[in-house]
Amino acid sequence: MRAAAIHLLCSLIVALFAAALVFGLWYPYPYRELSGGRELFLLVVAVDVVCGPLLTMVIFNPAKPHAELWRDLGLVALIQLGALGYGLHTVWQARPLFLVQEVDRFKVIAGPVLDEAAAAALPAALQPHWWKMPMTVTIREPNDTQERNKVMFDSIQGGRDYAERPEFYIPYEGEAALKSLKRAKPLPMFLEKYPDQQDAARKLALEKGVDLKEWFYLPVVARQDWVAVLDKQGQIQGFLRGDGF
Repeated sequence: MRAAAIHLLCSLIVALFAAALVFGLWYPYPYRELSGGRELFLLVVAVDVVCGPLLTMVIFNPAKPHAELWRDLGLVALIQLGALGYGLHTVWQARPLFLVQEVDRFKVIAGPVLDEAAAAALPAALQPHWWKMPMTVTIREPNDTQERNKVMFDSIQGGRDYAERPEFYIPYEGEAALKSLKRAKPLPMFLEKYPDQQDAARKLALEKGVDLKEWFYLPVVARQDWVAVLDKQGQIQGFLRGDGF
């Protein structure tokens, strides 16, 4: 039991470092909820943290020769680290890479739905890397009617829309960010629909030192219903929970 307790403590320390990586870099707030990263990580870590100490409790015997005991414990550690590595790799593959502003909404785009070849052709500043947090981008206009029709027909047939096509990504800044306000709605309209979010909105406005009436919102398409709060320049000031459509 003492060996299992020590192993559990070590496993929890490793899990804390893994959590710092996952929630600090790959799934920062609110993506841990928007993309379901919290549930996926907790499932992976809970299994790993519990199984390792249980195996230690089963195989540990102080009467064993030291060489045999260290061999058994080493195998348990290798199995546990391998399982944790595989779990973190799964979490990493499913991580959100971009928050894409597309006409009247934002879309959270994760790794599995992104064309890797097209993403690799992006400018260096927009290319996703394991050490980068999700980046906010917007969509450029199609170059011609042929390009527009291609995307339209592909999306109608269940293919990729603009948000899933990195070749259309441009930085979300300046005039490109201002375009998001064309379809944005005043934030007070959202708060009338979701009065339970008023405290969170006031806290956000207090932190930024602005009046809530100056802000707008657009829906965020993800696993959960949220909205992005925008200022007069179209820049994202925060997120609130609720259906923005």
